[in-house]
Amino acid sequence: MIKMRTVMLFMILLFELIFGFSNAQLQVGFYNEVCPEAESIVTGFVKDAANSNPQIPAIMLRLHFHDCFVEGCDGSILIDNGQDSERFAFGHQGVQGYDVVENAKAKLESVCPGVVSCADIVSMAARDGVAFSGGPSYQVETGRKDGLVSNINLADRMPDVKDSIQLLKQKFIEKGLNDKDLVVLSAAHTIGTTACFFMEDRLYNFANTGGPDPRINPSFLPELTHTCPKNGDIMVRLPMDHGSGETFDNQILQNIRSGFAVLESDAKLMDDPTTKGIVDSYFGALNPVTFEEDFVNSIVRMGRIGTKDDSNGNIRRVCKAFN
Repeated sequence: MIKMRTVMLFMILLFELIFGFSNAQLQVGFYNEVCPEAESIVTGFVKDAANSNPQIPAIMLRLHFHDCFVEGCDGSILIDNGQDSERFAFGHQGVQGYDVVENAKAKLESVCPGVVSCADIVSMAARDGVAFSGGPSYQVETGRKDGLVSNINLADRMPDVKDSIQLLKQKFIEKGLNDKDLVVLSAAHTIGTTACFFMEDRLYNFANTGGPDPRINPSFLPELTHTCPKNGDIMVRLPMDHGSGETFDNQILQNIRSGFAVLESDAKLMDDPTTKGIVDSYFGALNPVTFEEDFVNSIVRMGRIGTKDDSNGNIRRVCKAFN
């Protein structure tokens, strides 16, 4: 009997040794043994895409954020199985980068079939986008499984540009993120553009006043209204970080302090004493806090939201379709 139990224990340990990577918690270098080329393959596809479109770094960063804030970082936003798919939610308007992920996935399937999740590709691509924009290089934790659910109705709690600062804070708390995470992840708007569609009310009917948001610096307002004239083309795009829209830096935080925030939600960081204090902390005269370090900590923490394992996820063969 003792011998039989010993054999059974050995078999269990052997099974876990062989297949344990599929149940492993997130870790840096998860694919080092099972698919050594995984990270370099993803980086190569992001780099090639960025060479053709300079907005790709911001696009990949935004895709990661939007994926994680609905059902966790599980690739649910990638699914395209009809108009009820999560990707078609109002809060995901303008999200792109699906083709980059799909192309990287196809290559990975040819090299390491059934090993690398789409959710991890999204996380790695966001990291590459930050680095390609002059931001900090960081190691991304991997080992996620792809989710089994994608529904448009699950995206109702996406942060919105019109949310009050209190609601923004609450939505971050719901995901296990704090006020500092809200500030530094909002500052990811240091790269990328937004559409005039999201500026209309802020410029011409803020809070139903018939006028602009008073937070906008008067010297900045003419530039915004010139780019996004009333009744103009709402699809025209403008940098979210005035004066530094393609470089990952803390200029956007200075813009927020000075009334040069483009997005209403960014400007609202100054409405709350806590978030205002965090913004101001990056410009202290003595021992200023390092924005880049805080950003890395926050995006890594965001990447842990709602991750899936074998009990509620799998590895998709194609990122836009369930197996």
